[in-house]
Amino acid sequence: MAERVAIPRAQEGQFLYDHTEKVFPDYKANPGEKALVMMHTVPYEGSVGLVNMLTTTRIQRKGFETTMVLYGPGVLMASGTRGWPSVGAEGFPGHLAINNQLKTIMREGTKIYACRFALGALYGHREDDLIDGVRPFSPLDVLDSLIGHWRDKALILNTWTL
Repeated sequence: MAERVAIPRAQEGQFLYDHTEKVFPDYKANPGEKALVMMHTVPYEGSVGLVNMLTTTRIQRKGFETTMVLYGPGVLMASGTRGWPSVGAEGFPGHLAINNQLKTIMREGTKIYACRFALGALYGHREDDLIDGVRPFSPLDVLDSLIGHWRDKALILNTWTL
């Protein structure tokens, strides 16, 4: 039988890692710099959507003029009719994390757009079903949003999951 190593279990409040060391500079946006976050991801099927929203929150707080484009299954993240047992009710803690984070980043200045084609043709959602403040847009705007931000030399994050 292998010898078991006995190491005391870490206790709540103890640190296992050096959380104070930062390797890269803490960059902030220069005046007029923009950022674009493109999300084509299924909400709640993995962590990508929520992680990108948290990253968008950091980008916004660093001073970038930030835009988020939801297309394909990403439009489902902006559902304003989510909830259980009623719209807006949290069926379990964290159930509305995506909705709450989208509301936070909009409140802090991020503009959020949702593709009308994905809303209607793919998922049967109405524009009125979107979270207040999310703006529906033409599917022809997906590429043009990228081109415009590229021309502005924006920071662009583009995530695809299926």
